[in-house]
Amino acid sequence: MTINRRQFTALTAGALAAGLPFRVFADETCQSPYMPKITGQEEYVYVWTLGVEGMGDEQDKLVTIDLRPGSETRGQVINSFSVGGRNEAHHAGFTSDRRYLWTGGLDTSRIFIFDVHTDPSTPTLHKTIDTFVKDSGGCVGPHTFYALPGRVMITGLSNDADHGGRTALVEYNDDGDHVATYWMPTAADMQGAVAVDGAVADGYGYDVRALIRKNVMLTSSFTGWSNYMMDFGQMLGDAEAMKRFGTTMVQWDLHTRQPKKVFNVPGAPLEIRFPWGANANYAFSTAALTSQLWLIYEDDAGEWQAKAVADIGDPASIPLPVDISIGADDQTLWINTFMDGKTRLFDISDPHNPHQVYEKVIASQVNMVSQSWDGKRVYFTSSLLANWDKKGEDDQQYLKAYTWDGSELVEDFAVDFYEQQLGRAHLMRFGSSELYG
Repeated sequence: MTINRRQFTALTAGALAAGLPFRVFADETCQSPYMPKITGQEEYVYVWTLGVEGMGDEQDKLVTIDLRPGSETRGQVINSFSVGGRNEAHHAGFTSDRRYLWTGGLDTSRIFIFDVHTDPSTPTLHKTIDTFVKDSGGCVGPHTFYALPGRVMITGLSNDADHGGRTALVEYNDDGDHVATYWMPTAADMQGAVAVDGAVADGYGYDVRALIRKNVMLTSSFTGWSNYMMDFGQMLGDAEAMKRFGTTMVQWDLHTRQPKKVFNVPGAPLEIRFPWGANANYAFSTAALTSQLWLIYEDDAGEWQAKAVADIGDPASIPLPVDISIGADDQTLWINTFMDGKTRLFDISDPHNPHQVYEKVIASQVNMVSQSWDGKRVYFTSSLLANWDKKGEDDQQYLKAYTWDGSELVEDFAVDFYEQQLGRAHLMRFGSSELYG
């Protein structure tokens, strides 16, 4: 079953009018709650892929893989659309009507908007935005694309003044017109926000997520262009570079876009994930450099707080937590660690006391994870950043699909992106033709 936008809105309104707690399961559980949901079988997965010099056409591309049960091409690449050049292809996100997929390049700051509704099996390039830096007033590196009603909120990673971590949130409308820029608070300009637990506002950015019913928006922090475009080994050996990572998360007023609190979250907190429960007033994030799982939560007084709640692997070995995905029932959390190529499953039924219950090596390196709404299918891709991916035989680039039976991940199929001369597989997003009926 798939719920289109009209049906989703009607169901939500009906549940609220009846005074019922409304709960929706969602594909890729990190998706915006404003979007229509795939609640049945995902039909396609779109993989935003980095071009590699000397491989294929060398360009960044959107690769479509068939996921339809019974299809003769299931588990195979059925379309690939190259955008021209290498832009450090990274993240992507749908508009709130899910008709368009926005994708970005961290190096060139170009944004490519794909039409995924006319023919979901064959996305086409609808529009290119080459003016992100100018539009935003100097923001560089469009990262997260987060759907709001008629809007797309984009986090930047850097700026054009010094290529450091100082950056902003940038808002566009669905037509691709710039609406506003909101610079992250800094110690010199808190913009009305309050620092808690010794936090020093650094102005860095990375991810953005919202909890609508609490009017809360959260952002996390990473590092600037000068670091994410540097060779990983060189950066690790550069003491000054290692100081240039974010140590904060920011609570914003979702409606007014005003920062309210700056939390102390050392070690570069990355992905932010809210659960779906009607009374779940918390979110998780992971700190890459300290390998800790963090809980950002509303306390009994109605104030939001942040605390570390678990280690991920052995922090001393810096396994480098990357992507995370909460199960739609709010009971489990997949956490990928890039350096050891593992995925780990945590029991988060008590969000204040999560614990690991399973782990599996996916490959020599692993980055992104997406799961189906029922949690039975889990997908992984490999690339972190072009200059941070492993070298030689350990530079494995793939999409791998697994089934999860509640106790074991069993590989279903795999697509070797290097073997097919496609490049480095990064972000995944699901598609379905039933969304547009």
